[in-house]
Amino acid sequence: MTTTHCHTTAAVLLGHGSRDPIWCQPMQAMAAAIVQARPHIPATCAYLELCEPDTQTAIETLLAQHAGIERVVVYPVFLGMGLHLRDDLPELAQQLQEQFPQLDIHFTPALGMDAQLIELVAQRVVTACEQPPTPL
Repeated sequence: MTTTHCHTTAAVLLGHGSRDPIWCQPMQAMAAAIVQARPHIPATCAYLELCEPDTQTAIETLLAQHAGIERVVVYPVFLGMGLHLRDDLPELAQQLQEQFPQLDIHFTPALGMDAQLIELVAQRVVTACEQPPTPL
């Protein structure tokens, strides 16, 4: 176990999960981009099902690898407000807080609720509509 210098807040990108390992690559790239942009924020991925690690294991790993974590921000990388967000996440948040009473665990609104993402997608679609078609 390698412990790095003191961090107070860590990030967990939470996705649904998939049996296809390629599905995880964009989320892993997001976590890597966070660490690259802000090395003082440890970041990792976790999944609700079909992939590992689950959220508890991801938090345990962050705690083992980084000293001084007091707060964990869980960012659901979901576009829609489906059953997982409405039903599973509140229950997961309560379970995690009980498992890690020493931490302040904060769940953010889902990615799809972010006005900046909505605007970015709109801009990308407009650009695609105004340009000649390109092959996939």
